[in-house]
Amino acid sequence: MKNSVNRELPADLMEKLNYQGFESTEIGHPEIQRVAPKVHVSTGDDKVVDSVADVVKATVKDGMTISFHHHFRNGDFVFNQVMRAIIDAGIKNLTLAPSSLTGVMNDMVIEAIKAGTITNITSSGMRGSLGDFVSHGGLANPVIFRSHGNRARAIEHGDIKIDVAFLGVPNADRLGNANGMAGKAVFGSLGYALMDAQYANQVVLLTDNLVAYPNTPASIKQTQVDYVVKVDQVGDPDKIGSGATRFTKDPKELKIAQTVNDVIVNSPYFKNGFSFQTGSGGAALAVTRYLRQAMLDNQIKASFALGGITKPTTDLLEEGLVDKVMDVQDFDKGAAASMHANPNQQEIDASWYADPDNKGAMVDQLDVAILSALEIDTHFNVNVMSGSDGVIRGAIGGHQDAATAKLTIISAPLVRGRLATIVPEVTTVVTPGDSIDVVVTEYGIAINPRRQDLVKALSNVPGVPVYTIEELQQLAEKKVGQPQPLEFTDRTVALIEYRDGTIIDSIKAVKD
Repeated sequence: MKNSVNRELPADLMEKLNYQGFESTEIGHPEIQRVAPKVHVSTGDDKVVDSVADVVKATVKDGMTISFHHHFRNGDFVFNQVMRAIIDAGIKNLTLAPSSLTGVMNDMVIEAIKAGTITNITSSGMRGSLGDFVSHGGLANPVIFRSHGNRARAIEHGDIKIDVAFLGVPNADRLGNANGMAGKAVFGSLGYALMDAQYANQVVLLTDNLVAYPNTPASIKQTQVDYVVKVDQVGDPDKIGSGATRFTKDPKELKIAQTVNDVIVNSPYFKNGFSFQTGSGGAALAVTRYLRQAMLDNQIKASFALGGITKPTTDLLEEGLVDKVMDVQDFDKGAAASMHANPNQQEIDASWYADPDNKGAMVDQLDVAILSALEIDTHFNVNVMSGSDGVIRGAIGGHQDAATAKLTIISAPLVRGRLATIVPEVTTVVTPGDSIDVVVTEYGIAINPRRQDLVKALSNVPGVPVYTIEELQQLAEKKVGQPQPLEFTDRTVALIEYRDGTIIDSIKAVKD
């Protein structure tokens, strides 16, 4: 069976898992019944547990779904401590449902799969050795990849039913009041963990900083928490933002960033009160710097900045160039520290951020989004999940969600090394071309023909050549040639959900 972006989907899995194929980016106005978690009634006086092993014994049973957040990123010490206790306890057949998986978790997840401890995974993404392991058929059942907003939707619908959430926090009191703003391993917003705290049947907090009761401000509240465990260390603050927040000096990335800024400034959306999401990475940070100067030059202020937040964005808040920062996660220590100090930096959960089945998510109010890509095809479909070798090495994150902006810009180099970025057909469709308005490369831009208003607005911008997407694809091919077609087996190793829970693509196992 094929969906509306012409991707062949595995009929057996679609029927077995009761999935529908992706049809449209339009969500409509359905009436939704949300679920509620079990509540283990307690006065709260006996929540503190002596060890991770003890709390695992008290909470985790065969066949359960367990969850974690990824706010510590590669500085996370919680995940491996908990999983070691679970594996050692001989627990089997778990579904692992974190907000995402980072590199520091990979070896432990592979060990857990081989031990039969983990048999199902749903996540925003995976990379490195785990992505390679899954891509070669290492997990018995297909991984379900969801965007951040779609994960919130799935939790609220009951598609993801979390039995136990293990949430690392830099501080907590004995009853479980906690936030991400104080302690040794501060990471700022708890936006993704807040969903787990609200909907999991049992919530376990792990902290290295047990503080006096009552601990305020409380992002996670004592009414949600079943157990609190004191550990030696929850995370390494120096690795929370590692790799994500480097300032680029690369001329190609700077050229792309300058062109992205030119597109924004010459669009109909660059005016007082506009809103934006830029993300992390070298080019994205450079866009923020260029945008700052454009705002100063044109005396324009933004109403809000959204999404994963970096220090350059919070600097705009401090300067008065942005009225509010709506913060679902922080990519560096500077942004995390700012949330503690500035009341106009609002912590939001993933549902408020981007759940499509909502009474109005923040992404629905977004004017401009700047997103990256591994591949873009001539239908403007975007791949952020599979590498040029077919191996899983990425994450949906908020890509599909933020692409609902009025102006969605994909910034990417025309080629990476000897590999084309703009291709006839992407390896994996993650974000559909109907969501994408402009593709920006170091050579010029391509505007989705559906947006004739942007064609008119951007066709005569000095220093910004306009091509068709087909012309950019042909230019890329001329530079690097045509690659050998990838070879896959018939086995499906992952399904890619669109943000409404339909299937936009599947990933097959790579041939050895």
